[in-house]
Amino acid sequence: MSAEVTFHTAAPVAVEAVGRHLPDRTHTVAELPELAGLAEADRLTCLNLGIETVLADDGLTSYDLAERAARAALDRAGLPAASLGALIVIEPRAPETLISSDATRLQHALGADAATVFTVGGLGCVSVTPALLAARGLLAADPSLGHVLVAHGSKPAGGARYRHPVTVNGDGGQALLLTRPHPAAPIRVLDLVQRTDGRYWDLFRLEYRDRPTARWREECRDLPGYSFRLAMETRNRLGALVDELLSRNGLTRADIAGYASQNLSAGGLAFTEETLEIGLLPSCRENLRRFGHLGPNDVFLNLGTALAGRELAEGDLAVLLNVSPVAAWSALLVEIGPQHGREGTA
Repeated sequence: MSAEVTFHTAAPVAVEAVGRHLPDRTHTVAELPELAGLAEADRLTCLNLGIETVLADDGLTSYDLAERAARAALDRAGLPAASLGALIVIEPRAPETLISSDATRLQHALGADAATVFTVGGLGCVSVTPALLAARGLLAADPSLGHVLVAHGSKPAGGARYRHPVTVNGDGGQALLLTRPHPAAPIRVLDLVQRTDGRYWDLFRLEYRDRPTARWREECRDLPGYSFRLAMETRNRLGALVDELLSRNGLTRADIAGYASQNLSAGGLAFTEETLEIGLLPSCRENLRRFGHLGPNDVFLNLGTALAGRELAEGDLAVLLNVSPVAAWSALLVEIGPQHGREGTA
């Protein structure tokens, strides 16, 4: 039985600053140890994803990546953590410990003692969207609330970085500092649309109970279901999602200066372009090649690279697209504001 959830925003949100932590260490995909144990056809699938390298630091946890990105965002904005109104942590793929709270750990480390703190997740790459929806709701509901910080550390759940037949996961932290719109805001998130379909809730899974970490493997229970049925549904969903997002904002596709998607594979980017009859921003393929997949962090990383490369200009509208194998889809409408020479703000 299909389950569908729709969320609409009522007011825009400003992205005041973006902080990132990308490890210095680079791993070549062709030399990943897990490829040695694959059948030749599966190994070639991995090598044909369009990902040449991934950034990886085995000494950093997903929490470490999120903390470093959070500090970078606050430093960029010149904002003390004590003034944060809320801290929202996008859940890691696999927490270091059960029962404990990485969210309040980050609150304590930053000194965000007055912040309302909680986590969101469960939607894979799309999990950035409910984080933005929650932040928007908090800012709209409480006029006295200060900035909201959204943070995530993206790291594979187990030792293997290749998720057959989808992508190769890298490491990276990202934090978005959000506030109410103002004229100098570098980016404004104008609207968001999200859909989910519960029929695919366990299409990908990782069994971990009573297994050492070295034996953790992400597995697809139904490869034809992923490659064909979910692909066809995604084709229909994406088109309808973008059409709804634009129509309710009085826009057409001619009004959109650029589109960005998450970085799963070269085939995935081509599929999105063909489905929507668009061209994605060049930053998507470049970041896919260099960094691989960084989960919920991909779309704002691609947007930031596009801004740094002047692929978008002040006043431009862009659409950020996310698709998750758990059958979640989202589209974000963003407006580019003045950058004030702050390279990397987004």
